[in-house]
Amino acid sequence: MISKNQIKHINLLHQKKYRKELGLFLVETPKVIDEFLHSAIKITEIYGLEEWIEKNKLKVDCEWHLVSPSELARLSSLQAPNQVLAVCKQPLFLEDTIDVQAPLFLYLDGISDPGNLGTIIRMADWFGLKQIFCSHTCAEAFNPKVVQSTMGSLARISIFYKTLPEVLHLTKAKQVTGTFLQGENIYTHHFKDKTLLVIGSEAHGISPENQTCITHRITIPQAKTSNTESLNAAVATSIVLSEIFRQQHHL
Repeated sequence: MISKNQIKHINLLHQKKYRKELGLFLVETPKVIDEFLHSAIKITEIYGLEEWIEKNKLKVDCEWHLVSPSELARLSSLQAPNQVLAVCKQPLFLEDTIDVQAPLFLYLDGISDPGNLGTIIRMADWFGLKQIFCSHTCAEAFNPKVVQSTMGSLARISIFYKTLPEVLHLTKAKQVTGTFLQGENIYTHHFKDKTLLVIGSEAHGISPENQTCITHRITIPQAKTSNTESLNAAVATSIVLSEIFRQQHHL
């Protein structure tokens, strides 16, 4: 049986304020937890149903708590709780670990939807990026919905919250390319080595102050018969990253 203090501790971690203060975050998806079990992410506590614990207990050294389905429901933020909930230490993304020689840098401007941010992290991992830069108006990387949407990619991607001028100073990017409704077709645009790709939010696009840093405007071509006003930010990011990957690898 779990104690009232344990329940309080977990419930506090559903709030951004306490995640930041304690340097911890929650994971509620078995797939993501399994990824973290085989990564540098430090799991400190696991609250799991008997079946899940029996299969996984030997994989990591941490505090294990056997809970009932009703107890897990009290801890979870999900309408239909999974078999397990884990408490993890937030990794320290240190500025001196930024790879300034990377062939591509990704900057997210105002991606406030946690699901979108998590999906973008997952897509960046798919296309081989190791770091993402976010404006301070983006969702928090350790929001449970972000963590869940990454499907484990958070274990392989470093997230840095910085202004665009700060990122430009750090990376010395040769080209700052932003996505807009009007711009050069991404399939004719040449993405140079050390390009800094800027993605704005679906609702507001790239902020006016960051638009002043953009050197090249690009757009994803739209069918003439389409009446769709815009693309989901995560979908747009995936399409552009796919084209950059194709060009960089001469596919």
